[in-house]
Amino acid sequence: MLKRYFLNYKKRNFSTASIWIKGGSDVDGVEKKGINKILTSLLTRGCEGFDNLTLSEHIESYGAELNKEVFEDGISISIKSLNEHFSKLLPLLDLIVNKPTLFEIEFQKVKKSSIDLIKKDKENPFNICFEKWRRIVYSNHPYAFNTYGYANDVSKITYEDILLEFKNFKSRDKYIISNNLEINGVSIETLEKHPLEEKSRPISHDLSPNSRFDFNNNDSNQTIIMVGNQTCSRRSSEYLPLKVLESYLSYGMSSALFKLFREKNGITYDLGVYYPVRSGNAPFVVYLSVSNKKALFAFELLSTLLNDLLLNPLIDAEILLAKEKLKGSFLLGNQSLDEILQRKIQLISYGLTSFSELDLNSKIDSVSSLDILRLTNKYFSKPFLSVSGNKEICLDISKRWKQYF
Repeated sequence: MLKRYFLNYKKRNFSTASIWIKGGSDVDGVEKKGINKILTSLLTRGCEGFDNLTLSEHIESYGAELNKEVFEDGISISIKSLNEHFSKLLPLLDLIVNKPTLFEIEFQKVKKSSIDLIKKDKENPFNICFEKWRRIVYSNHPYAFNTYGYANDVSKITYEDILLEFKNFKSRDKYIISNNLEINGVSIETLEKHPLEEKSRPISHDLSPNSRFDFNNNDSNQTIIMVGNQTCSRRSSEYLPLKVLESYLSYGMSSALFKLFREKNGITYDLGVYYPVRSGNAPFVVYLSVSNKKALFAFELLSTLLNDLLLNPLIDAEILLAKEKLKGSFLLGNQSLDEILQRKIQLISYGLTSFSELDLNSKIDSVSSLDILRLTNKYFSKPFLSVSGNKEICLDISKRWKQYF
């Protein structure tokens, strides 16, 4: 069943509609990792009345955009055009989702492209380091692998597998949102229900230092360090305190990571925090890259910073600034209609209501330093570390890792 939502978000001269299909790479079967990525690409390569070429030409003739993306827990397909053309293009979403052609010749092209993308992805040491981190943190959980899947799995996926997956796809919950009443929508507020508070699942791991460490040997002059853990669902009350922590660590030149690694020591190429929105336990990863000569020093600095977070609450000035920067980031995210619609339909699929700006700010303001200290100890007293770099450096970091964590 397709659930419809209308978002009356200011008058624009263009319209966009986004469909969210519940279930992304997290529903890929055993030895079929990557099948939903292939299926999603295939959906947009032809539907009833249009082959791949005529579909593209039809959309381009109106200066419109058709976009798709596979996430760990959902699939997004959207179309965007000027208001005067929208009624002609909106029916394509229904055809793409419900009446795709799924030609075998197109499947073979998409399958080859998926394998090429997986190979290209592995050329980036950042991606390799993150994949290793995810595997030790999530083990057999669906979040343990990239939405592209595994090359070995993809190579074995057959056309019959795709047709079978599409039968599963048709039964999944689907949600559509738009700023245009063409979707025959109703106000979000009239349909939303408050879900029960979701508690984060307990983390069941062998928490010995060796099981929480992995590395990849590379021959470059760059060492990449990633440390963190799985945390909570977007539905959890722990989400916003962790967002405040993310803001404190990584938002702008006043952030703790920037001041420590760039301003005071000038030793990193790249650094930040990765903390995405997820329906399950989301990853919270601090990452940085440095030259091999500075790798051990950088690890010492990072370890000292993390241990300080475990022992000492943020002072009033630090948490106040972190909260203001977080509020600013949410306001920035409200400048793009595409982002607003994508975010709202994703949260709706999780069973969350849309928060007003006042409500969201109130929740952020109520976060205390002790809340953050409690969550830091809950999730990061036994963190997971992945390193990509020179083997000797990685092993040296491993020894120091055991001393700290």
